[in-house]
Order: sequence, then structure tokens, then C-alpha cells
Amino acid sequence: MFTDHERCYRAVQARDARFDGVFYTAVATTGIYCRPSCPAVTPKSQNVTFHATAAAAQDAGFRACRRCRPDTTPGSPEWNVRADAVGRAMRLIGDGVVEREGVEGLASRLGYSQRHLTRMLGQELGAGPLALARSNRAHAARVLIETTDMPMSDIAFAAGFSSIRQFNDSVRQTYALSPTQMRGRRRSTPTGRIVVRLAVRQPFHAGAMLDFLAAHVLPGVEIVDGRVYARVLRLPHGLGVMALTVHDDHVTCELELADLRDTATAIGRARRMLDLDADPVAIDTVLSADPALAPLVAQAPGLRVPSHVDGFEVAVRTIVGQQVSVAGANTVLGRHVPTRGTPVDFGLAAAHGLTHAFPAPEAFADADPAEMGMPQSRARTILDLARAVADGTLDLDPGVDRDATREQLLAMRGIGPWTADYVVMRALAHPDILLTTDLVLRRELERRGITLGDTQHWRPWRSYAGMHLWRATSAFERTRP
Repeated sequence: MFTDHERCYRAVQARDARFDGVFYTAVATTGIYCRPSCPAVTPKSQNVTFHATAAAAQDAGFRACRRCRPDTTPGSPEWNVRADAVGRAMRLIGDGVVEREGVEGLASRLGYSQRHLTRMLGQELGAGPLALARSNRAHAARVLIETTDMPMSDIAFAAGFSSIRQFNDSVRQTYALSPTQMRGRRRSTPTGRIVVRLAVRQPFHAGAMLDFLAAHVLPGVEIVDGRVYARVLRLPHGLGVMALTVHDDHVTCELELADLRDTATAIGRARRMLDLDADPVAIDTVLSADPALAPLVAQAPGLRVPSHVDGFEVAVRTIVGQQVSVAGANTVLGRHVPTRGTPVDFGLAAAHGLTHAFPAPEAFADADPAEMGMPQSRARTILDLARAVADGTLDLDPGVDRDATREQLLAMRGIGPWTADYVVMRALAHPDILLTTDLVLRRELERRGITLGDTQHWRPWRSYAGMHLWRATSAFERTRP
């Protein structure tokens, strides 16, 4: 897509918002780069180049357009689909790994040398890992500058910069404005809290997302109240609380953090949890081509697959819920939250009735299976999982090799295909997992006359097809006599 000049230019001529965040248009005569849907006069074809990332456009000497604000677009859906090293690298960069561990840490996680990783990203995306991370930091800084009253020094470190000078230089280079010039009008927020607006690629079925989250609430850790989902976060530098108000066209994200360095990571995890960077038009087009799925897609356009903010948490909750209802699993884990979880003391948490972060792996690692309040075989599985995550043997971060992680999970006693697939789908945001061992889905497939062979036509969006089928099953059950 990024090297096909003609196709990209047609999208720019049509001002097609579906491609916002997928590629960026750089205009040689103005020195700026834009989103494809920019309302400005369409430049001549010979005056534009197309870039896979904003960082590539910036490295080529272009600054962000002040009219269409290309840095406020949803992220590219490609990084969640791709399982190769470049896709994994982009997911890890988005989670703040470069800020925490440097390029050396990023390369180590991916199993490459720094030089080879930089070469791969440069060849495909036009920018290396440092440039990509710097671009992300500049974009995060702009949001904080324009939407909060935070002091500039706090914004610099919240966005991931290591110094005020680096912050000032990056903002000027990216936007041709100083941070002070950018501030202008801003929204006032309570002390210690940050409120940002998260862009959403349309269509977006907000109601289905909230219904799913409400059905899986773990008291004390998270809550759904109307259109607000709030929960406690365990972040690299400490705890935090986020409250997401889910609208049909955007999401308002309110954060209160123990350490401002976790700001960009928290925002990224909120986006991933709500699947805001998905390409719903591409997904719905593929799924609606199947006559059996078309009515479901028409009823719920823009349906997303909820991911998660904590891979260990979703794995534990999945194991506990293997043979009991979601409510039953939450009852069991609800007894461990006050005793093994970490208490929180944030005003935002108190406002939503939240009390603890979900227990860390270390809190389960030395537990007695007999005291877990569940069958001992299941308790031993959780303890094995906790030890593996605590000692680094098992990594459930977003940039891991999904297939390799699935095999690791299957090799653990007490974890079968359904559990491994569900964890990979939600913890690792895999877009192409169909839970073929799920009895409810199998029954729904049979009821609609769909064979497992038919489902191959849904690739690479089988996770979304499963969500449509689950949703249809719930509706079917409610209408049965």
C-alpha cells in the first residue's frame, strides 16, 4: 500500500478517512505532511510522497499539518495484524519499550541485533526505532500540551522524554512551534489527573464493547457505569487508574498515575483494550462477503474485539473460568483481590469505587494450592503460570511471537487449546483466532450451516467473526421460549 503511489493518491483525492493513520502524505512544495483526508486543496501528484509512518515523514524533513493534525489519527491497523518482526516491533514501541529499555532492549526482545533491527525498520518504514519512538513521544506531548494544564516539565517526562531540551527540540522539529506556542486554549483538569481524547476509526459499535466489558467486570479492580469503564492499571513505573467514557465517535480517557512516565503507555493500553486502531471497514467487508455472516455484520457494524491491559490478569481469569461461568470465576477471584492485590489510593479510584490492582504474578507464585478456593489442579496451573511470568520464562506483552506463546501455554499442565487461544486473542490482541473448541460457537456454526472449512474465508479477521457469533448466540438465547 505504502509504495503504490497511484492507489495512495486516489485515496488523497477522495479525502478517504479510512486511510487516516494507515499512511501519510508529504507535500514537497509546503514542507508539511498530512492525513489522507486533509481538507486542504489536493496537491499535484508529482509534488507528493507517501510514508508508512509519521516518523518517516518527519525524518524526511516534513512537519505535521496544523489543519488536519495527522498525529491525532488512530494508529495503523496493520501493526496488530502482522506477526513478523516489524509488526511486533511497532507494538512494543507503542507500549513504551524504547523509553524503558532502549533500542538494545527492544532488539533483545525480538531476538535481533540493534543494527539488523534498525535496518529492517528503516527499509520498510523509512525510520529506525529511535525515530519511531521519538515521533510517538512528540505526538503524546502535543496531546498533553493542548488538553491539560500540566507544567511543561511534567509533560516532557510524561511523554517519555529524558530531558526538557530533548522535549523542546522534538516538538519544534515536528510542529515548527515551541511547546509554549502550542499551548493556547486548553481544558482544565483536576490536579494529578490527565484527560485526553482518543480518536476512533469509524464505524465503532460502542454499545457492544460496553456490554462485553460489563459482563466481565471484576469488582474492586474495574467497573462499568453507563458509558464509563474504569479500572486500576499495573504499569511499568507504578499503579494508575483510568476511566474511559466511550462515545460513538471518540473515547475520553481520564488518567491518574503514580508516575507520569507511564502516561503514553497507559494511553496505548487503553487504545489496545478497546481495539480503537482496528480497520472496521476492511473487517466488515471481508466478513459480510459470507452470506451466513452478512446479516450479523449489518446489525453490528464496527464490532471490535476487546483486548486487555494486563496479559497475566486475563490468563489467570481465563484459567479460573474454564469450567465455570464468568460470574463464578469473578466470585472466586474476588476473594483474592483484597488479600493478594495491591491497594490503591487515588481520588479517581475512590470516585469509581475501585480498591485494588489485580494481584501481580509474585503474589500467586508461592501460594498454597489448597488455599486458592478452587480445584487444586486448576490452582496449580495458576501457580505455574505465575512463576513463569514472574521469572520471565513466559512473556505476555503485546510484542511477543503469538504462535510461540500459544505453544508455551499449551505446554503447561492444565491449559488446553480453548484457554490458550482465548488468552492469545485477548491478551495479545490476535485478530485471527476462532475458538473452534468453544461449544457455544460450535453450536452457533452448526445452527447456521457453517463448516470449519468455510471459516477460512474469514481470515485474517476470524476473531471478529467469533465476536459476531457470540453476540448472535446471546440474542438467540434471549428470544428462545
